[in-house]
Amino acid sequence: MAVNPGSGAGRVHARVEGAVATVTLDHPGRLNAITAAMWNELAEIFGRLSADRALRCVVVRGAGGHFAAGADIREFPRVRAGQAGVMAYHRRTIAPALRAVADCIHPVVAAIEGVCVGGGLEIASRCDLRLAARGARFGAPINRLGFPMAPDEMRGLLELAGRAVTLEILLEGRVFDADEALAKGLLTRVVATDALESELAATVARLCAGAPLAARLNKWTAARLAGDPAPLSEAEWRACFAYADGPDHHRGVQAFLQGTDPVFTGE
Repeated sequence: MAVNPGSGAGRVHARVEGAVATVTLDHPGRLNAITAAMWNELAEIFGRLSADRALRCVVVRGAGGHFAAGADIREFPRVRAGQAGVMAYHRRTIAPALRAVADCIHPVVAAIEGVCVGGGLEIASRCDLRLAARGARFGAPINRLGFPMAPDEMRGLLELAGRAVTLEILLEGRVFDADEALAKGLLTRVVATDALESELAATVARLCAGAPLAARLNKWTAARLAGDPAPLSEAEWRACFAYADGPDHHRGVQAFLQGTDPVFTGE
């Protein structure tokens, strides 16, 4: 099923095949630079995919051999002028899109090749897993444009790499390779460029083979524990163990005892 991406030179495509959705950033000739319309499309698409309980996994990638080269700077004089315009652009356009990626209930995998800088790196940082081809390049050289990274956009980098690495990336504005990105904690795995598709397929297969409810609960628990130091409430504890009487839990245990592969339904 193809999702209508809207109009304009830059587009965000979404295709659902079985239990897997693929979201593609597509801005020909611009290294998939992300327009304001594309940010809005990304938020809308991820909101819709997150509500689809039949899905097991979402893949995010770029078209034409690149992930994304950040926001489309050509739009700045029009969509990001003055303090009010800048605040609105970052808080009402970019932030909701990144939040929609992070809040997706399904596992989200970024498949990265080519350029992954600025807004592209921000999107990748909000995914759950990040697979990169060895030839990919990373960074956030926005200091050369005279502005810092907005708080909601910095959040993903801080969670992945911590304060020291985040400041290194932003203060130096240097573009670096995939192996360095892996060493900095920004990536899950780096593979040879010609192995990216096979590694992506294997990763998606593993995600789809797992229990969907367990995946959703793992994502919720990780976000809750990382984002709030307060002890879990009794209601939250019950929610964490709500799977216990569900069919998938029993299927998984029974399959293990019988030496067979479980087939989960998401219950």
